[in-house]
Amino acid sequence: KYAIDRFENNLAILENLATKEIIEVDITKLPSNIHEGSILIENNGNYNKDLSTEKARRQLILAKFNKLKKK
Repeated sequence: KYAIDRFENNLAILENLATKEIIEVDITKLPSNIHEGSILIENNGNYNKDLSTEKARRQLILAKFNKLKKK
């Protein structure tokens, strides 16, 4: 699984969630409805969105943020 870190020109900079390895992928190889923070699953060079993991990560980040605000 990869998280989209950012876009540079026609490339998406992806971070492997398990290894933290950074790779560059041409945006034409990715789904059209992606954005920074989208989670992708790679299978034989094809990338698909993983909406359930993305939603869970956003909820975790929001919970951490709210916890920090209360301090």
